Amino acid sequence: MNCDNLDPKVAALWAKKGTSSTGEPVWLPLLAHLIDTANVINALYNHCLSDGQRALLVSDGQDEESVRQTIQFIGFIHDLGKATAVFERKQSYDHNAELDQAVLEHLIRAGFTGLDTAVIAHKNESPHARAGEALLEKFGVSSTIGAIIGGHHGKPEKGPPKNDICDFTANYFQDDGNKLIQQKWQDVQKEILEFGLNYVGLNSVQELADFSQKQSVIVEGLLIMADWLASSEYLENNRSDHPLFPLIAVDETIANIDFDTRFKNAWLAWTTTDEPILQQIKTSNDPYFDFWHFHARKFQTLVTEAIDKAVDPSLVIIEAPMGAGKTEISLVAAQQLAFRQGEMGLYYGLPTQATSNAMFERIKDWLDQQSKKSGLKNSIKLMHGRAEFNESYRALPNATGVDNQSGAVVNSWFSGKKSILDEYVVGTIDNLLLFALKQKHLALRHLGMSRKVVVIDEVHAYDTYMNVYLDRALEWLGAYHVPVVMLSATLPAARRRDLVLKYYKGRFGAKKYLEEKEATNSWQKNIAYPLVTLLDGDRVQQFSETPTPEQRKQVEVELMSDELADLVSSVLEKTADGGVVGVIVNTVARAQAIGYELDGKAPTLVLHSAFVATERTKIENELLEKIGKNGQRPEKLVIIGTQVLEQSLDIDFDILYTDLAPMDLILQRVGRLQRHQNKRPKQLSTPQLVVMDGSFSHLGEFNEGSEAIYGRYLLMKTRYYLPQVLNIPADIPRLTQLVYDEVDDALNGEIDGLQEAKKKEAQVSAELEKKAGVYPIDPPSYVRNKSIHGWLDNPKAIFDDEMASRSVRNIVQDSIEVLVLKKDSEGQIFLLDGTKIVNENLHIQAKAIAMQILRLTVSSYKIIDTIKILEKFTRSQFPDWADNKWLRGALAIVLDEQNEVEVGGVRYRYSTKFGLTKERING
Repeated sequence: MNCDNLDPKVAALWAKKGTSSTGEPVWLPLLAHLIDTANVINALYNHCLSDGQRALLVSDGQDEESVRQTIQFIGFIHDLGKATAVFERKQSYDHNAELDQAVLEHLIRAGFTGLDTAVIAHKNESPHARAGEALLEKFGVSSTIGAIIGGHHGKPEKGPPKNDICDFTANYFQDDGNKLIQQKWQDVQKEILEFGLNYVGLNSVQELADFSQKQSVIVEGLLIMADWLASSEYLENNRSDHPLFPLIAVDETIANIDFDTRFKNAWLAWTTTDEPILQQIKTSNDPYFDFWHFHARKFQTLVTEAIDKAVDPSLVIIEAPMGAGKTEISLVAAQQLAFRQGEMGLYYGLPTQATSNAMFERIKDWLDQQSKKSGLKNSIKLMHGRAEFNESYRALPNATGVDNQSGAVVNSWFSGKKSILDEYVVGTIDNLLLFALKQKHLALRHLGMSRKVVVIDEVHAYDTYMNVYLDRALEWLGAYHVPVVMLSATLPAARRRDLVLKYYKGRFGAKKYLEEKEATNSWQKNIAYPLVTLLDGDRVQQFSETPTPEQRKQVEVELMSDELADLVSSVLEKTADGGVVGVIVNTVARAQAIGYELDGKAPTLVLHSAFVATERTKIENELLEKIGKNGQRPEKLVIIGTQVLEQSLDIDFDILYTDLAPMDLILQRVGRLQRHQNKRPKQLSTPQLVVMDGSFSHLGEFNEGSEAIYGRYLLMKTRYYLPQVLNIPADIPRLTQLVYDEVDDALNGEIDGLQEAKKKEAQVSAELEKKAGVYPIDPPSYVRNKSIHGWLDNPKAIFDDEMASRSVRNIVQDSIEVLVLKKDSEGQIFLLDGTKIVNENLHIQAKAIAMQILRLTVSSYKIIDTIKILEKFTRSQFPDWADNKWLRGALAIVLDEQNEVEVGGVRYRYSTKFGLTKERING
């Protein structure tokens, strides 16, 4: 690369400046950063985009080489807006006055005379991303490319900045009226543009390719990733043994940089592998035996063969009973689809952090099997708010510290908003819902998701509010041709139809979507079970099989009141000879009340959301050790919990008690009943389900908490259709469809108040959809060459991850995350496990303190006052937390010796056995 003939003014422009870790002034010439970014984005295009992504970018008849050159040019030209007077006058981030003066004098000597005294009245206008877009518009570059440049700091402009140069001329050219001064800047900007075109092998802007909206989003994400990577001086936390693109000494120039060596060293330090781990499955072999050492069941083989025979498989919905091996089906299907559609990774989304943690172990083991075959490392990410507290995840080696070793590793560069870019990601469904949320840097999520196969577990488990985001996400996944696998044991047919049509609409556009909507709907109402629904090209195919006798079971159903005394009496009677009892109720308060009633009468274990993270993890592990697959089952144990027990946990009860809930959730809970082949007490030798129904007690027709969560309509229909004997799996689809079918003609006059309840349910759903509809991105556009201008315009900004998470879930705004500590009579502070907190050891103990987290419920009208109280208390008691990355911004409560604390007129009490309870203090 020849920089010898550069105008000295071009070589003098800076992109970055600051103070090194050793206290030395450093800088990076603008042209150097542009070259670095061009090299990075070119390598990302060649090695990190999936074949599917590249195929998407070169669609619409464009030449692949032209697309690559255009993307490399975008990488180069992204910071053209820094070649402006207003940017070059900026101070360094650390306000190093001597460095700023040295760089300014360098600019003046190079030819920018008068820059030090120039009057720039509107220096806060024309940020460099917008300025770059305005300059490219002036040079005749298309608005679609301009929008990518203008949005490379996370959010595109509302529209082209047509008047920015005219309105703020001095920002761009140093002076509002002096043509000679202005010409210097214009010549420099033009030379940078021409250098960039020449660098990528183009002669003019007319040779640049153009992009559709969905292509622009991917390119935007690729640019942001390339810019962040080219702006990383070191791989992790300023570790000089892993340099990427470090700044240079202030007395060095661009002539001192060997760009080829600089890029090669950075790339080798950053990347783990550019070869796909997931190899083609040979259907002549049995992949289930290869990976898990058991032979595929008939239904598992059915799914594998259906995908293998499809011409263009994309969306796969698996409906099968609990314990049918859906996880293994999804992983084999993901591998098939990754190979067929040219994807390079996997995202596995689950309902909760607990289920994500459990699935992480299984995915890691599966990837280790893949690595043994390929001999390659694979980078994996656990994505949820408490991932860093997962011991297994924390134990994985860092990619930079592992040489010539296959297996799962962690690439520390993929953190924060970059996490979704990693190869294999396991996490809560929120990460996919956020894919549809208007939020800064959203293009990074689209870049990360669009290179993967997406698996959605428990797809039935998401409410009306969350489904607004899930449906929009499916449209965009369809637009990107991303393969999607969805799993459920209890999926209503109407919901299956919605999922298929949303993906179909995204992939094929409105016209074909409408044609499909009017077509035959036999696949939409099919209640065969187990069932595979496969979108092959633009055709929906379905496959099913008849369960074998050993896959069938009968469950006796008993109805009883939801009075605590009746439950306790029944549990003690049925476990006279021992047994493992599951009690799943709908609210934390009810789980705690049952725990208190049974305490001392039977061995109990309580699990719900009102435990600190460390305690909840301990209980989950104990649960899996005792009643998980191959667990050491106790002679007698009663497990009391909320909905956390119904989702994805591989546990096994001898008998199950459950609060009345919608039919699909009761059936999910039944999936934890006699799940494995275990020896059981004689009295519990056959599966028994006891449904606790408020209509059998004086408390009212429905339990107040259950009705608040699920509404009357579904509870009414569930009660009506609940049989005396459940035939599993045959009854699963039949009963689910009966409850969720909105055509209630057969029930007219059978259930008093049903129509009124139905109207209320519809009203609540409409309100939730309206509430959720504020922040989702628009559906993908099919207008050719539509730019991403205005793509993320929002009525209200999403400022942080906490606000984003609340935006995609219908979280009632009456809870606050706090860290729970304890003090003794002398005022010493402890963790709940008794570990003393020593201020001098804060850097060592900070992570352990941060793990003492739970959500404090607060009355909505008191939440602001309560936060202020906690902020004041935390600042006064723990001032050092403000400087610690684990504890910065956290709120604390400190329990007394009785494990109690008063906050804002409410007394909270914590028990390691029952969790957090609260009571209002009179007055």
